[in-house]
Amino acid sequence: MGMSGGAHSGAFGKRRHRRQPVMAEINVTPMVDVMLVLLIIFMVSAPLLTVGVPIDLPQTQAASLDQADKEPLAISVNTKGQVFLQNTEVKLDELVPKLRAIADARGGNDERIYVRGDKTVDYGTVMKVMGRLNAAGFRKVALVTEVEQGS
Repeated sequence: MGMSGGAHSGAFGKRRHRRQPVMAEINVTPMVDVMLVLLIIFMVSAPLLTVGVPIDLPQTQAASLDQADKEPLAISVNTKGQVFLQNTEVKLDELVPKLRAIADARGGNDERIYVRGDKTVDYGTVMKVMGRLNAAGFRKVALVTEVEQGS
């Protein structure tokens, strides 16, 4: 009764043995989906990677400086008085030689240096850093602050 195959059994049997042409097109939709997900991940995580040393910056009403094309050098002083060049801790005595090496590799002492000091850090510690930078011949030194909220 149900085993005879009926009228359609011949059509299905022929399809099984017929060769399908190979599809030579690339399905782009999954690649676009993956790329969009990666784009969103990078857009969300990129701002989190900009500053590695947690510092509570003082607030001021001063206007911000124009940003140069190349990444500026950042020196940070945290609440414990530790000095960081970019994201790596350096001793105060090693700061100028490392800065000179970076500046020479980038093209001279015409390098802009941003000094970030926590608002609770001792004023003398930040001035020691700035004094060494000035004595070493670095003239483009800027203090980083946050914009003052409400007035």
